[in-house]
Amino acid sequence: MTRWQGALRRLPAGTFAKARSVGQEPTCFGCRAFATAAPYSYDPPGRNHLFVPGPVNIHSSVQQAMDRPAQNHRDPWFNPFFSSILEDSKMLFGTSKGTTFIYPGTGTGGWEVGLTNTLSPGDKILTFRYGQFSLLWVDMMERLGLDVQVIDERWGNGVDEGRLEKALKADTDKKIKAIAVVHNETATGVTSDLPKIRETIDACGHPALFMVDGVSSIGALDFQMDKWKVDIAVTGSQKALSLPTGLAVVAVSDKALEARKTAKLKRVYFDLADMIKTNKDGQVPYTPVLPLLYGMQASMKLMKAEGFENVIKRHHRLAEGARKAVKGWGLELLCKDPRWRSDALTVIETPKGTDSNLVVKNAYAKYNLSLGVGLTKVAGKVFRIGHLGNMDEVMLLGALAGTEMALLDAGINIEPGSGVKEAVKHFRETSSVIPTREPPPKMSM
Repeated sequence: MTRWQGALRRLPAGTFAKARSVGQEPTCFGCRAFATAAPYSYDPPGRNHLFVPGPVNIHSSVQQAMDRPAQNHRDPWFNPFFSSILEDSKMLFGTSKGTTFIYPGTGTGGWEVGLTNTLSPGDKILTFRYGQFSLLWVDMMERLGLDVQVIDERWGNGVDEGRLEKALKADTDKKIKAIAVVHNETATGVTSDLPKIRETIDACGHPALFMVDGVSSIGALDFQMDKWKVDIAVTGSQKALSLPTGLAVVAVSDKALEARKTAKLKRVYFDLADMIKTNKDGQVPYTPVLPLLYGMQASMKLMKAEGFENVIKRHHRLAEGARKAVKGWGLELLCKDPRWRSDALTVIETPKGTDSNLVVKNAYAKYNLSLGVGLTKVAGKVFRIGHLGNMDEVMLLGALAGTEMALLDAGINIEPGSGVKEAVKHFRETSSVIPTREPPPKMSM
């Protein structure tokens, strides 16, 4: 085998076969030079274009804020600094009544905080399973020793309020202690309707705690903890906060704090008692991740400057542009019901008989574009474009253009420019001048 043949073998399977299927000539510029290089050792020009639904792109000012020398969090400067972050984080959850907690960890750790601090072994919990992350939350519930009642939905649907009502009405003895919902299912591009879920719970007169995984929704989509009477809400730093992974942020209602007093599930690191004891004075029971806290402070400052309602509107505008691009390509969304379509990411079905992984592989191998693969039940059937957090129109247009090339390389017959054209039209109609930047004068012809 020659050196250049070895280099070709390391490229994603089927890359050239797919290229030939759409009439392209395969090329391998520089194969001789890199034939013996270690996989992924070449740092290409430009940048990696990150369009998965977490981790997401980090704003330059947030990166600068995180670039700090090591400091002692037991020095007196830390207490007012951390207290202000806890207070400001309430904005993300839409709460003035809830108490926020920040753990070194991930959203998965946040799930465990909510469950172990409010429930006891054998307690009954009602939940819906319609994607990878609701599936994983169910797994945690079962492994903690809870009695889990699961309502399965099609992957691509959200919570069916009618089925929820039926389950709650059947619970005449009120044995269900908690109802758990993944707000934005990142595997399927589905956002369940929390206001209608709360209406259903209230209409049934059920006293269960209302727990919500808002890992990929809080900070990007409308979330009203107080209005919707959410008792536990969880998010993570690597999603809409546009930070590196490493912080689990949890908001807890007074009702949930009261349930903590009788909860008997084992907990140590995630015991809220230690946080409550120290947070009241602006301190923490464990060593905090200081760079991420500086980053969180800077990220929330950007959100405040933009206006939180405008943050939500921006995510909707970007999502609509992505959806119009999908329609222009002649492809279908995994989520069929418009009321459940997510503004945090877009999940696209590839035509039957095609492998969606080829789109993702070609995007990364040829264009340095990172897209999300399909997970578990929808593996090989869909790919995902994330557009939450630090994102604007031009960034997303670049991703849509790269996706068009990757679709063609994977043998999926679309018209080049068909999706980008529709997104461009939408963004030109809906975007406005950036605050503090004067629009140019109109040119006379």
